Amino acid sequence: MASSQISAKPDLGSLRIQDGQRSQSKVGKRVLIASIPVLILAIIVAAAFAFRNQKPVVEVAAAAKPDTGGRQALLNASGYITPRRRATIAAKITGRVTGVFFDEGTRVSEGQLLATLDDSDVKRSLDSAKADRDSAQAAIADYEVQLRNANIQLRRAQDLQAAGVQTQEALDNARTAVDSLKAKIELAKQQVAATESRIGVAQQAVDNCTIRAPFAGVVVSKDAQVGEMVSPNSAGGGFTRTGIATIVDMHSNEIEVDVNESYIARVENGQQVAATLDAYPDKPFPAKVRTVIPTADRQKATVKVRITILNLEKYDFILPDMGVKVAFLENEQPARRGKSKDKEKGPQAVAFIPKSAVRSDANVSFVLLVRDGKVERRAVSLGLDRGTEVAVLSGVAPGDSLVVKGPEGLHDGDKVEIR
Repeated sequence: MASSQISAKPDLGSLRIQDGQRSQSKVGKRVLIASIPVLILAIIVAAAFAFRNQKPVVEVAAAAKPDTGGRQALLNASGYITPRRRATIAAKITGRVTGVFFDEGTRVSEGQLLATLDDSDVKRSLDSAKADRDSAQAAIADYEVQLRNANIQLRRAQDLQAAGVQTQEALDNARTAVDSLKAKIELAKQQVAATESRIGVAQQAVDNCTIRAPFAGVVVSKDAQVGEMVSPNSAGGGFTRTGIATIVDMHSNEIEVDVNESYIARVENGQQVAATLDAYPDKPFPAKVRTVIPTADRQKATVKVRITILNLEKYDFILPDMGVKVAFLENEQPARRGKSKDKEKGPQAVAFIPKSAVRSDANVSFVLLVRDGKVERRAVSLGLDRGTEVAVLSGVAPGDSLVVKGPEGLHDGDKVEIR
């Protein structure tokens, strides 16, 4: 029994770490530490292999063809088509819409009926005012009949008093009756005039229930439907409309652009302009500067310029709020005797490119063309600066794709991917 209890005691010596085990653990750690640089090198090699065949991504822009009728463009700008006559038609009173007689795109004439409002209440007020007027006019007729009878009584009283048959008191009473009827007639006439004014007010209220076009134009927005409430002021939260329709006079369309104040000296009133819509780049049209707004935007450092479109009726594709690009042209100079016009102007621009496409190296300007997925370096001769673009006298042709944004280390012949 005692021998079995002694053999059951734990052997603490079995928990000791032998020297051989310590040496094996140290060897394993050394192998792991030595393999870390190899692993890092393998990752770098794999990454380099993965990115070796990846092409640089670039953004390109096409060289624009100068379309200025033979004149040099002094400045380029962009803006929008804005009508000078544009109105949101609203009701003068608050009411419920009972009829809408137009749709988007409808051409309307001046005074044409656009919509009607519920006029049942104001018509009742009008009928009440007319009834009051008729009542006052009927009272006048009654007073006039009484006045004729009172005049007869007055003459009879005068004759009797002159004959000494009737007293002075009876004569005075007859005169008082005549004067009283005359005063009542005047009062009734004033009441008629007052009711006429009320009729005018009520009639105006009835007329306000019909909304008409203030000028001829095209409806570009339909803002209310039958059954909705409209009001000249915003009332009732978001459930009350403040407008019925928006009408634009298409014959008043013009161009509005913001010109950087650094270049505004190149713009003057009456200056010829070549304009092109973003939606129709192949349909340029002539224009001229109408006015330069005599104030600058302090935050944007720009000056607003309004441009009149020449022969606007010929360009039915010009719509409000369209984006447009314009080129301010130089004024025509009279040709000198013995010199041709082309020689006076000097080299003409063959294309216009963004400034971001121009790079320089050792005082030489060049651009990077993209052809068949490869970069081609091309030296260029630059001309007049016109805002965000610059004229190219030689080196590129209209339509060439130029790198405007990409890595700095691009070289001739590099393969690229266009974003």
